[in-house]
Amino acid sequence: MQSTDTLNKPPYGIIAILLIGAFISLLNETLLNVALPSIMKDLDVTTSTVQWLATGYMLVNGIMIPTTAFLIQRFTVRGLFLTAMSLFTVGTILAGMSPAFSVLLIARVIQASGAAIMMPLLMNVMLTSFPIEKRGSAMGIFGLVMIFAPAIGPTLSGWLIEHFDWRMLFHIVSPISFIVLIAAVFLLRDKKEKTPINLDFLSLVLSTIGFGGLLYGFSSAGDKGWDSPEVYGTIIVGVIGLVLFIVRQFKLEIPMLEFRIFRYPMFALSSTISIVITMALFSAMLLMPIYIQTIREISPLDSGLLMLPGALMMGIMSPITGKLFDKFGARLLAVIGLTITAITTYFFSQLTLETTYTTLITLYTVRMFGMSMVMMPIMTNGLNQLPAQFNPHATAMNNTLQQVSGAIGSALLVTVMSNRTATHAEELAKNVISQGTIPTAEIQHQIGMQAMVDGINDSFAVSVVLVIVALILSLFVKRARPAEVDDPREEKAGNEQFAT
Repeated sequence: MQSTDTLNKPPYGIIAILLIGAFISLLNETLLNVALPSIMKDLDVTTSTVQWLATGYMLVNGIMIPTTAFLIQRFTVRGLFLTAMSLFTVGTILAGMSPAFSVLLIARVIQASGAAIMMPLLMNVMLTSFPIEKRGSAMGIFGLVMIFAPAIGPTLSGWLIEHFDWRMLFHIVSPISFIVLIAAVFLLRDKKEKTPINLDFLSLVLSTIGFGGLLYGFSSAGDKGWDSPEVYGTIIVGVIGLVLFIVRQFKLEIPMLEFRIFRYPMFALSSTISIVITMALFSAMLLMPIYIQTIREISPLDSGLLMLPGALMMGIMSPITGKLFDKFGARLLAVIGLTITAITTYFFSQLTLETTYTTLITLYTVRMFGMSMVMMPIMTNGLNQLPAQFNPHATAMNNTLQQVSGAIGSALLVTVMSNRTATHAEELAKNVISQGTIPTAEIQHQIGMQAMVDGINDSFAVSVVLVIVALILSLFVKRARPAEVDDPREEKAGNEQFAT
């Protein structure tokens, strides 16, 4: 009995190492955003050029993540993590020593190629290590990493930029990543067998074109405009590539990424809700810094501090939410959480030029409290319905959809803000002229600021609609249990892919 308990005991050592690795890789993703103006000045590059540090990182993630289902099956956890952590560490060290922008961009690409593997790998280990009845608590810890790390990024980055050179962002992360890598070399062991499957090269090419095209197109839309051939051209190419990729997967006996998992209703529903929530989540992450720093002229550090209580709230609530999920299921938590999110997002759509700092902190913190009850329970419930052999595909699919929906959400909300700001500015200028007032430079500045606030409010209003859509969908969520594989072809493919 004792040996059985020991055998079935989750590999906490492996999970701890993977958690730390995933935490610093996610933290690194958001650290750089606040530093972009400093990098522009120091390396003498334009805004459109420096944005490639974020865009390039996102593109590599979008291209690499769909391949993680294959990688997780083909290689051991130890081998895959050591490779990913080595790439991330090398990229981080190189970024901290970058003498030129080209070197920094190459370093970010190397970082991203390692970081892209971390989250799907960690999620897959969590799913295979814990039984269904304890999975909520385990995924709550996973949620702590997924949400808390990027949430504290802006605060930490703002403080570092005010006191040090931007390279310090990498100098702080690199020794931590190196220590994690050394610890993994000596401590990380797993019994997973290598599965002898081959990567379909055509699938890899189509996946790269499909997801890469969509991510680049949508991420460029806010800056270049929807009428830019570069935007709609890459989106069209991406859609074509994605369609061909999906068709290809259905023809393969062992696909690179299994789309048949969407035949399981709770997984399909959870994926849909997650897409909508991710799009809505970007409203506060994207619009708040614009409002706080551009309109209210609050410093980057104070801007980050404003979001810190919300990040702490998410961190505290994530394990608690996991335990509540195990007891009550996902629907109750999602309905309560999305209701809170919808109400607070509505209040964000009523911002003025005088909205107090305290009001902003309170609204953002309460909104994060609502969000903490939604993301992980919904995702975990969907994953719970899948037979175990599809876990690598499900984790890869979830992470890919988050990347794509985040890009789409950002493009949508920035477009709404830009278009509505222009409309409001025109209307306000007409009102000023109709009253016989000469629009001086000061008045024009006031009009511009007020128009931007109104544009941000309209963008938040769109976000409210998205949250309400997610709330309605969450009413159909049911507690999921692992389903049987009902397609002999699926069972054959699944058994060949899944080996421990």
